[in-house]
Amino acid sequence: MFSRAAAGLMIVAYIGQVWASCAYGTILHPRAEGGKVEVGKFGYIGTTGPANWVALDAANALCANGTNQSPINMLSGRFSAIPAAGLSLDIPDMTEGTSFENLGTTVEVVAKGGQMSFGGVNYTLQQFHFHLPSEHLNNGASTAMEMHMVLEGGAGEVGVIGVFIDINDKSEAVPSVPPASPRATPSITSSSTPEAVPSDKAAAKPRSASREMRARRQTTQRQIENNSSLPALKVQGTFFHVNAPTTAAMTPSALLENVFGSVGEIATPGTVTKTRPLVMSELVNTLLSGSFQTYEGSLTSPPCSEGVRWFVSNQVLSIQPETFTKARSVIGFNARFPQNELGTENLLSQRLLAGR
Repeated sequence: MFSRAAAGLMIVAYIGQVWASCAYGTILHPRAEGGKVEVGKFGYIGTTGPANWVALDAANALCANGTNQSPINMLSGRFSAIPAAGLSLDIPDMTEGTSFENLGTTVEVVAKGGQMSFGGVNYTLQQFHFHLPSEHLNNGASTAMEMHMVLEGGAGEVGVIGVFIDINDKSEAVPSVPPASPRATPSITSSSTPEAVPSDKAAAKPRSASREMRARRQTTQRQIENNSSLPALKVQGTFFHVNAPTTAAMTPSALLENVFGSVGEIATPGTVTKTRPLVMSELVNTLLSGSFQTYEGSLTSPPCSEGVRWFVSNQVLSIQPETFTKARSVIGFNARFPQNELGTENLLSQRLLAGR
């Protein structure tokens, strides 16, 4: 079991390099004091890229030998599925805006509250950032971008909501943001006998969201010898088994249009600006209309810590082509390549043993 004390030791180990990782703002990587924006020392191309992260710092060993690494290919029927409403997700609107930072490795919106509950863990939203193109694959296909909403539990657990983002090439108008409405949380049961989720009834469309999944517990949950995994969820029985809704969809996002409307103000790494007011209820309502695939993986950037609980939404957000162009001009390419299947030998470890 991974404790806060162990997490503290990991933080000390990371001081030698400034990672500005996907866990920025959590116990694994506390936010810099005094409003300073840390700029990452790793990258995504060449000698600072994913294939060489292990050589940048000894703390990055899991990037090359971890066996539950993210991102992965989200194949239909391979992961447990839960209704998004079962996460008890609630994020308040940021009526006065919030900080929007360029970490060099991504751009990140600093959260001002937000709660989610799952598996007996109460999480608090810390930040959300973006990868271009998507890091996870949807049945082998990537989308234009992916948003990662990073949450932290009281004992140092880390959860990430992954949301695919695609380009709205149909010139659909961005809808007005509906007011937040009361949301009922459905009951979720845990059982040692899985309840099958209905299988797909139609072929997947290009760049479409993931379809219904049959709930199946992952058969392997490995502990890393150097204690770099995060706290595991304490879930009674084997896992959650529910019938996920069949409402996969792509929705134009006024929230993302708003966020990326300020991206030109942080074109230089290390800079920060303030967003316009952010209506987070739009995002929450969209996510709660669908379902999630969930698995235990890792951070997708150094130090690649494992034990991260992923929730990949089947609701795809879309942005206008000109908005994507603005975001790409600042973010560039920042996606780690898809990893091997969970529980199997790391691809980089295989290469190292073979002497390349």
